[in-house]
Amino acid sequence: MSAIADIPPGCVASYGQIAEIAGVPRGARQVGYVLRTLPEAKDLPWHRVITASGKIAFAKGSDQFREQSRRLAREDVEVRNGKVDMKVFRWQPDLDELIWKHAMDWEEE
Repeated sequence: MSAIADIPPGCVASYGQIAEIAGVPRGARQVGYVLRTLPEAKDLPWHRVITASGKIAFAKGSDQFREQSRRLAREDVEVRNGKVDMKVFRWQPDLDELIWKHAMDWEEE
């Protein structure tokens, strides 16, 4: 879950990318399952997770699709025809960001 929480505003990550960061290669479907079963009270930026091709995974026109599009637009992420340009908006954390962020979390525990 921390990998999802780490996605900064104005960026998106794919389900597969989150799985890789979490140490579960080829675990994109598992990430989708976790997001689908999250309690509503869980405050994660779920809207920043999309498919590897940049598509919003919800059915076009559904309430969830509209909500995700709205949330991304509020962060200046452009959604066109249900897609986000991954070349422009894909989160690309560097290794230091990933290592030191979590090392600091461990020190606080």
